[in-house]
Amino acid sequence: MTVLDTRALGRATLARQLLLDRADVPVLGAVAHLGGLQAQEPQEPFVGLWSRLRDFDPAALSDLLVRRRVVRTHLMRRTVHLVTAHDALAWRARHGAMLRQRVLGTYRRELDGVDLDELAAAGRAVMADGEPRSMTELARALAERWPAPGQRALGEMLVAALVPVAQAPPRGLWRTKAGVRNVLLSSWLGREIDPPSPEGTDPVGQALVRRYLAAYGPAASADLRAWCGLAGLPAAVAAVREELVSFRDERGRELLDLPDAPRPDPGTPAPVRFLPAFDNAILGYDDRTRIIDDAHRGLSVAGERAVLVDGRAAATWNVREGTVTVTPLRTLRAADRASVAEEGRVLASFLSGGESGRVRIVRT
Repeated sequence: MTVLDTRALGRATLARQLLLDRADVPVLGAVAHLGGLQAQEPQEPFVGLWSRLRDFDPAALSDLLVRRRVVRTHLMRRTVHLVTAHDALAWRARHGAMLRQRVLGTYRRELDGVDLDELAAAGRAVMADGEPRSMTELARALAERWPAPGQRALGEMLVAALVPVAQAPPRGLWRTKAGVRNVLLSSWLGREIDPPSPEGTDPVGQALVRRYLAAYGPAASADLRAWCGLAGLPAAVAAVREELVSFRDERGRELLDLPDAPRPDPGTPAPVRFLPAFDNAILGYDDRTRIIDDAHRGLSVAGERAVLVDGRAAATWNVREGTVTVTPLRTLRAADRASVAEEGRVLASFLSGGESGRVRIVRT
């Protein structure tokens, strides 16, 4: 079985993630291809798409949110993701049990004795009037009936797990600050979410395997699980295995992939790319060493934004008052510093609406 080293896997990831060459695809198509973008920080998906798409216009993503073609909702790993309306409806039921278990993992004691099906029905009844509500407002409406758990536990169980909701605009619009206001996903999108598949079948799981490999492969089953948070996909993997090809990584793990998906030559040049916080190009794997050194793994879950140099996380970045500040994680060669500075200037202009092109690289 062919062994793919870290560099080969990194180049494959860059190609699948549209980070090797900026793509000429519509914004909706990019969101669909990526299987969504992690989006608990509302402005971060704009940077993620700017780094991936040629001539990206942030107004196009805002327009898709307003027209309900994409939605912000709790999904993979119980985190807020920006996904297409089609994927939200198709995938939500398959993630339901995982979402419940993850909230219970935090609030099991507070929710002990609460009939979750009854709570879900009550939550849907409150939301049925179509009025956008914050998590606190929804929990407060039910607190008299369930006083023991407390509003935080009630609210998180309702909004993140029991009641499929979307976060309504203006939350998530370009350069807009707005609180979270939840609406029923079914009323927002005009139809109910797809029902669970019949017992013993898992077409959604099989579709998730294919979609994941298209955007993240070659990858191990553990990587798939790290991306979506679903533990119950071995049967789905087994069902599609004959469609797939196999490799091994340098640790000896079996990696699965779609046969015709791009796997560029490891020597393919990789341009500097600025990633947003919590980008799935890093978080979408259990073994993240194809992109980031183990020594820096904690940065990816701490909300630090990464700068990729030659396909690997080589710095972090932030922006304040129109200036993009880059903090290297290692010594950068002069040519790499120049490339980082140039890409940083373009990013600063994008984020400031053309008012600033300032970039500063911290000396290390």
